[in-house]
Amino acid sequence: MAKRVFIIHGWSGSPLEAWIPWLKAELQKEEFRVSAPSMPDPDRPRISTWVKAVGGAVGRPDGDTFFVGHSIGCQTILRYLQAFDEVPNVGGNVLVAPWTRLTAAAYGDAEDRDIANEWLNTAIQWERLSNNRFITIFSDNDPLVPLSEARVFMDKLRAKVIIKKKAGHLGGESGIKMLPEALRSVLEMASTHKSL
Repeated sequence: MAKRVFIIHGWSGSPLEAWIPWLKAELQKEEFRVSAPSMPDPDRPRISTWVKAVGGAVGRPDGDTFFVGHSIGCQTILRYLQAFDEVPNVGGNVLVAPWTRLTAAAYGDAEDRDIANEWLNTAIQWERLSNNRFITIFSDNDPLVPLSEARVFMDKLRAKVIIKKKAGHLGGESGIKMLPEALRSVLEMASTHKSL
């Protein structure tokens, strides 16, 4: 069965943003089936609608299913997985600029704060997720995500951490059109994961 990769964009993002089209094309060359769905109402992301959208795109995940997320897309992946009665053991997860807290610069206005607060204040069930494999990619000058978040993901999920130099928030505003660290991470996990 073909390995599947789902790339989940971030807040106010799209499947055509930054490195997502490049990563999709590179993974397709490696014979992955790749989907980068357009998430609903991207300027006003809500947990329930985003988790439901991922569920609709994926169906039932398994050991041949891999996820790549950017920013709030990472949160969406975690919340999607923890929504199962028994958290599925997927092939692996690559989290680009993931967060559990944000810098003050992340809040443009009161609406942004309201949107962010739902994600910040709704618990992630770390212990239920810890049997899955995670690789995280952070930037050392992300204006929105403090670099201390790397320690959170190491401690909570035993995540491998990759730190890029001066890559901003690693999204469209950063001007990054390729993210070889994400490609290598998926390929690494796919080559070592045993399908059940």
